[in-house]
Amino acid sequence: MAMISRTVSEELRGARLDKAMVTLFEGASRARVKRAIEIGGVRVNGRGLAKGGVVNPGDVIEVEQSLVAGGDGPCVPEPHASLRELFASAAVLVLDKPAGQATAPLRDGETGTLANALVGHHPEVATFGYSPREPGIVHRLDTETSGVVVAARSEAAFTKLRAALQDERISKDYLLVCLAENLPDQGTIEYPIANHPKDKKRVYPCIHPRDVIRYAPRPAVTSFSVEKREGRFALVRAKAARAVRHQIRAHFAALGHPLVSDVLYGGELAPGLERHALHAARVAWDGDGDATLAFDVSSPLPGDMAALVGGA
Repeated sequence: MAMISRTVSEELRGARLDKAMVTLFEGASRARVKRAIEIGGVRVNGRGLAKGGVVNPGDVIEVEQSLVAGGDGPCVPEPHASLRELFASAAVLVLDKPAGQATAPLRDGETGTLANALVGHHPEVATFGYSPREPGIVHRLDTETSGVVVAARSEAAFTKLRAALQDERISKDYLLVCLAENLPDQGTIEYPIANHPKDKKRVYPCIHPRDVIRYAPRPAVTSFSVEKREGRFALVRAKAARAVRHQIRAHFAALGHPLVSDVLYGGELAPGLERHALHAARVAWDGDGDATLAFDVSSPLPGDMAALVGGA
């Protein structure tokens, strides 16, 4: 991924990070900058900066170019692309994303993503979202993660869903497969997560207190319970209401149980599984009393993961 950087000038002393970035990065909108910060895609002097943090002269801000620059063209509609809808109301869609498909384009003109199919089948979503390339999409999944993705069908619904997500009122369950030996039947992982100091492709769980001071990580909590043990593998249900980038993958790696076939975090390769063993299995929200916003939707475990645990 291409990274770009800017150095903070004297005029921006004490400015909030998002405001400084809009000034320093040509073409960067407030919405895209905010999104880049939310997903942990921004570094200041090589480390993350806590939400609402300020910058000072000489600070170097670094961000992936595709997150803030290169234009903000609309998502190309693909009306003939496959789109699996698990749930639809007047306000909400819950979609089933296959492994290997990106949630949304990174570059203008890119096609083949879930967002391209969404705007192709539902043109009304093109006018709202985190950016024109993320029409209606409320949250992302990694390209190799399969499962449920929530989308809004109106701007009003998007605003409410986004707030619910930020406030951790939307329940999200994941299924994963990892090595079973010495894995507790249940537990909670509470290591805060920072950008990795040496590898931009990964994140860094801060286990030691000195790392918390050094890297200014974001809070991250993952609870889990083992659903099934089959030979060397365990099928695990994990919950993370507001997962930061790679949270579940990094948390289980820090626990000594990286996801099967998650090469980036040291996972063991498994025959027949060409991606990391993570599936977004369920998403639910009561809609705060609004029936058009309420949903409770599950996606079955894909066959490539189910085969590792004798079917599920």
